[in-house]
Amino acid sequence: MAVIQMSDDETEFPDSTDSSGSTDELIEKLEDELDDDGADNSSSDEEAQSQDSRIKRLKSDSTSVTEASTSEGTTEQKSDGCMHPGSFGGICIHCGQKVDAESGVSFGYIHKGLKLDDKEISRVRDIDVKNLLNRRKLCLVLDLDHTLLNTTFLYRLSSEEMHLKTHTDSLEDISKGSLFMLEHVQVMTKLRPFVRTFLKEASEMFEMYIYTMGDRRYSLEMAKLLDPQGLYFKDKVISREDGTQKNVKDLDLVLGTENSILILDDKEEVWPKYRDNLILMERYHFFNSSCQDFGLQCKSLAALNIDENETDGALAKILEVLRQINYKFFDELQGDLVDRDVRQVLSSFRGEVLRGCVIVFSLNFRGDLRILRRIAERLGATCLKKHDPTVTHVVATDFVTKESRWAVEEKKFLVNRRWLEAADFYFQKQPEENFLCQNALVSGS
Repeated sequence: MAVIQMSDDETEFPDSTDSSGSTDELIEKLEDELDDDGADNSSSDEEAQSQDSRIKRLKSDSTSVTEASTSEGTTEQKSDGCMHPGSFGGICIHCGQKVDAESGVSFGYIHKGLKLDDKEISRVRDIDVKNLLNRRKLCLVLDLDHTLLNTTFLYRLSSEEMHLKTHTDSLEDISKGSLFMLEHVQVMTKLRPFVRTFLKEASEMFEMYIYTMGDRRYSLEMAKLLDPQGLYFKDKVISREDGTQKNVKDLDLVLGTENSILILDDKEEVWPKYRDNLILMERYHFFNSSCQDFGLQCKSLAALNIDENETDGALAKILEVLRQINYKFFDELQGDLVDRDVRQVLSSFRGEVLRGCVIVFSLNFRGDLRILRRIAERLGATCLKKHDPTVTHVVATDFVTKESRWAVEEKKFLVNRRWLEAADFYFQKQPEENFLCQNALVSGS
């Protein structure tokens, strides 16, 4: 079976029939017959009973619509003036009339053929978010590659990585493994350390989505590795084919409101409209091909026969950040739950990381200077163009610039850019001694 292509986050497997979500999951999302009066403060048992009842009613309605659509090839309009809030297979989900095949936003990742109009999307979002908030949950959108796992084609394994082929875990019991070889598509995938604990504990605070620039089949294969029992994602797996814009990720397919959504992704540029929702992840480079794709001149973790720390790695640190954001949102923000904004919490939390630091950058950063200043400022630091006595840190690439020499003479911290980037990834000021410029022996204030 020929493999097409895999490049960075975009992973493609051979063409196959898309796997549609179950009818029950579709019906849960439609919420057509949801009784608003019972949505606010119901107990878990009441909520489950209400959902079961809704599923049964909507399943009956869905069957009726399907039967009507196949009778004599046409259907009669069942509701005068129907606004056609959505369609399923070209049939209005409300009145059963045939509708324009191009109308509505496609939610094929929930169920193939499902489309909803803007008003219906807003209505479903409002109901879903209201129910989530009453359960003290927010929404979390997760990238796959370099965030939760790392995948490579088998032909791209380096000579130092070939031994991995004999050390992969069984696909018979996925929940006990972390390194898998999918021979039917000729790839190997390594789950990031701590990912299973991360998903389990994050699911108690968030409703979670996968959103990847990989293709549909790849996204579903990876979801099975991460969530073999379907406890966390179910039908909430969005792939490149589902997106509404090319090479860009958008929240228009997520059934949550922007003020209740957080995003974990290793690429900021794919979320141009939603940077305020984004937590940027440090990339996971287990395989050599991943290092090559990002121009890194280093051996992979696999080649070095090491891995990220299970309890002190990126996912463990971000889980603690998510816990604090969840707490601040529900226990410290004032006002009605639906009016609170998680972006406000994220910005405030991020802005305390380097509070009190005054930074000057070495001019030899050139094109990266604007990016580094933006990172420092959103972490709460003050950035100056020229050094003065208030400066606490000089960020430089080496020891030979005038800014670097000044830092040494004045006993200021002279650190490399990784000090700043690590603080951004982990939401925590890092020990300067771990990020000193080469030959910079300074005792910072």
